[in-house]
Amino acid sequence: MKRRTRTIRRIVLKGLAVVIGLPFLAWLLLPWPIALKWNDPERTSFMKYRIAQAAEKGEDFELRHEWIPLAQMSTEIPRAVILAEDQRFRLHGGVDWEALGEELDYDGEPPFSWLSPADWAAVGRAVRRGWSERSEVKGRSTLTQQLAKNLYFTPERSLRRKVGEFVVAQRLEWFLDKDRILEVYLNTAEFGPGIFGVEAASRAYFGVGASRLDRWQAATLAATLPHPLTSNPTTRPGEMSWRRDRILGMMGGR
Repeated sequence: MKRRTRTIRRIVLKGLAVVIGLPFLAWLLLPWPIALKWNDPERTSFMKYRIAQAAEKGEDFELRHEWIPLAQMSTEIPRAVILAEDQRFRLHGGVDWEALGEELDYDGEPPFSWLSPADWAAVGRAVRRGWSERSEVKGRSTLTQQLAKNLYFTPERSLRRKVGEFVVAQRLEWFLDKDRILEVYLNTAEFGPGIFGVEAASRAYFGVGASRLDRWQAATLAATLPHPLTSNPTTRPGEMSWRRDRILGMMGGR
């Protein structure tokens, strides 16, 4: 009987070690972006993915990417991108829990308490709704989450990638200030086939550097971000024009 009890105990302890240890190991092995405080990334995971994707299809691929400090960009471009993509960028800590709660119809009473069974029950209902309607949930990714995806992940959708994106986004906020996050994002975001960063995009679409972008041009680039490969200033521009006009309205016109 004692031997059986010890065997059961060992099995339970091993099970707990797996249940607790594997998530912790996965958390530990996710990227720690502290080096971005001092170093500009030369190639992101997204860039490498596009290069490999083109090679697999036997297609030519020209990567256009040129770094420009935030201080040298036209002030219109960061303003347009924040208005278009993440209006609470300066307020959240990497994940906009308020926006995510709205997306998942979280029905708990604010503020959330870690010790409240009712709040955890509301979280469970929101997660179940999100899972059952996952094809419809947009996720409302913040700029920091988008940057995490661009730097370390790929456009392929999966729960593992989304969880990793959440974790790395908060690490980016730990190690970098908001201006640095914005600078890295604007220099690595995809704006079209092979076009990464606002400097390359400005020169490709308007023939000027990012320091000379006017309000209309900045709004155009911001409107390109959701679908850079299928709707940009040279590919089906009409599909992004309504987004550009909405952004211009928020910016106060042309």
